[in-house]
Amino acid sequence: MTSLSGGSDNGGSATEPQPLVCARCGTEARSPQPTWTCSVENGTRQYICDKCSRENLRAIEGRLDSAWW
Repeated sequence: MTSLSGGSDNGGSATEPQPLVCARCGTEARSPQPTWTCSVENGTRQYICDKCSRENLRAIEGRLDSAWW
């Protein structure tokens, strides 16, 4: 039987989930936030809080790099 990587067969202990941190303003969320935006730029996953997402909605929809926001 084959298990996916990160499964319990590797003998390691489970790690605590890291809190989400907004890539724009640094706001921290302790639990998953369905209103936050997830962006992958240059292979790195970034999370953006709902406030920053609203402020930069046109740039996000226009698929501009966050450096241009």
